[in-house]
Amino acid sequence: MIEKIIDANGLVFAFFVVGIIMYLSYLFSNKILNNKIPGAAIAIIIALGLAFLGDEKGVANLPYMGGMAILGGSMLRDFSVVATAMGVDIVKIKNAGVSGIISLLIGITFSFTLGVLIAFFMGYSDSVSLTTIGAGACTYIVGPVTGSALGASSEIIALSVATGVVKVIVTSICTPLVAGKIGLNNPNSAMVFGGLIGTTSGVAAGLAATDEKLVPYGALTATFYTGLGCLLCPSIFYFIILAFFK
Repeated sequence: MIEKIIDANGLVFAFFVVGIIMYLSYLFSNKILNNKIPGAAIAIIIALGLAFLGDEKGVANLPYMGGMAILGGSMLRDFSVVATAMGVDIVKIKNAGVSGIISLLIGITFSFTLGVLIAFFMGYSDSVSLTTIGAGACTYIVGPVTGSALGASSEIIALSVATGVVKVIVTSICTPLVAGKIGLNNPNSAMVFGGLIGTTSGVAAGLAATDEKLVPYGALTATFYTGLGCLLCPSIFYFIILAFFK
């Protein structure tokens, strides 16, 4: 009977499993780690570990876990990103408008440059690979979009995604640890932070562990970061790299 219920309600069961992981992660963070590492970051690490249990579709190929393919699909992902804008104060967005735009340009340029340098020291010297990995350092979405546009190999695109995933984990873990030191305690600073870091998943998780009220503001500029990165990396940034590398 239980098997039939799970088979007929795969998405609901997927929500249940994720809920259990989130509950245990926050419980472990609170009781064992004294919140030094946010529960969201622990949940991400657990999810990455579980992904290795499956093949190219992760845990979705495991028995009774088919609902994960829908829950982790692009539709609900994009819905979650858009939903983070709910509750945003338009006045505060206007107040941080100029600083938010500047932070976006600085954040994308810095992340891309750092990614290119890492790729270069890893032994890559062609413009397509350098640009794709550099774009992955922006976000794990900008990387494959750029790689596909430039005709990069699947290995390079996968490496760009891995670079973006590492950034998500580091951002999720480090944000609450440094929030007090960098003044990350108000909507304006959250918008600037989202523009500088860019990865929506990492920013949302890190701010959720810091102050849930800041999540919409950081996620807003982080979302723009992804869109701007998809425009700049395969065009202007690529031609700049092309001027120095073949």
